[in-house]
Amino acid sequence: MMPGQRLQGCRSLHLNEDNGRFALLALLIILYLLCGAAVFSAIERPSELRAHGRWNGTLLNFSETFNISLQDLNSFLREYEAAIAAGIRADALRPRWDFTGAFYFVGTVVSTIGFGMTTPVTIAGKVFLIFYGLLGCAATILFFNLFLERIITLLAVVMKAVRERRIRNSGLLPPGIRHDFSAYSLPGWKPSVYHVMLILGLSAITISCCASAMYTPVEGWGYLDSLYFCFVTFSTIGFGDFVSSQSAAYKYQSLYRVANFLFMLMGVCCIYSLFNVISIVIKQVLNWMLEKMSCLFCQRCNKASALLGRRNAIRPGSKGRQGRVGQPPDSDGPCDSDTEGRRLSGEMISMKDLAASNKVSLAIMQKQLSESANGYPRTVCGSSRHNGFSGGVGALGIMNNRLAETSNSR
Repeated sequence: MMPGQRLQGCRSLHLNEDNGRFALLALLIILYLLCGAAVFSAIERPSELRAHGRWNGTLLNFSETFNISLQDLNSFLREYEAAIAAGIRADALRPRWDFTGAFYFVGTVVSTIGFGMTTPVTIAGKVFLIFYGLLGCAATILFFNLFLERIITLLAVVMKAVRERRIRNSGLLPPGIRHDFSAYSLPGWKPSVYHVMLILGLSAITISCCASAMYTPVEGWGYLDSLYFCFVTFSTIGFGDFVSSQSAAYKYQSLYRVANFLFMLMGVCCIYSLFNVISIVIKQVLNWMLEKMSCLFCQRCNKASALLGRRNAIRPGSKGRQGRVGQPPDSDGPCDSDTEGRRLSGEMISMKDLAASNKVSLAIMQKQLSESANGYPRTVCGSSRHNGFSGGVGALGIMNNRLAETSNSR
């Protein structure tokens, strides 16, 4: 279906393809969110309840041991939470607002990662962040889009070169065609979106595994925790439970921070490109679902039309239905209710329906058009086939047959 084309099926829906795809995607996202909430609630809720129980027991034990009321203890904990928000930890951490720390912060802002480990606390800082993030996020998204275009172009050039080399080695391509590398282009060939998705997926996995191998010994995380951090960071989710390069000192600190920056840059660009390609596949799935739903509604409309037994001025509906006895009931023709009603009643189908019917032979359709226009089955005499006017398909065939009859009568 072309963009903006009205969905086939029940006319009471009044939805074109874009609106139908949007509504279906919104419904699927809501269902996806409900399923995700159910799964995470079943997995994480018991652990949360156990943690609450342990913490309440610890507070009560501490209050009784040191003779401190729970109210005073909770007040102290609120002060500690405020200190954590300001970047104060029990362990020694790097300064949050020196130049390198501020550069790390603005990088998480414009990339929309937003770990939450560092946040402005002054009014001036919060106001500046609003305008700085507005321009920075827009520019970074544009950079990601341009990066995606170049990645897709590079993959297309490489895949075309590999395909042409394979065809040339098999002897199917003439040896004198397009030897220059910049002109590797097979007529009508484009790289498959699934191949591009596979390559980007493997690249993202490779970058994540290499980055995790670096984070595990340097940050002291488990390897699975490092993989989790890579996905959360590269996808710009940025929970903030794991944040790299936050300790006060590292071995080979400068080298580690440069590698950390490069891994984040490559990972975010690669995952962003992968998400865009996956969205194309999701759109294809939505189009397939809309087509199936349209055909389902169409079958219901056809059953209702058959019970009504419509007739028109060209031919009675009963004869039109008799003409379709030999056609398989589950043929993949157009699923528009008006089209099916016209065919059931024997009315002459339009050129739009003619172009859409790719499963019916052109000769049969020419015969159907001719009979429908004349109101009765007709046979062109054999001599008319040699006068130069016979032949053709559709409306052209009707006109040629008329000219043939006229020439024979003369």
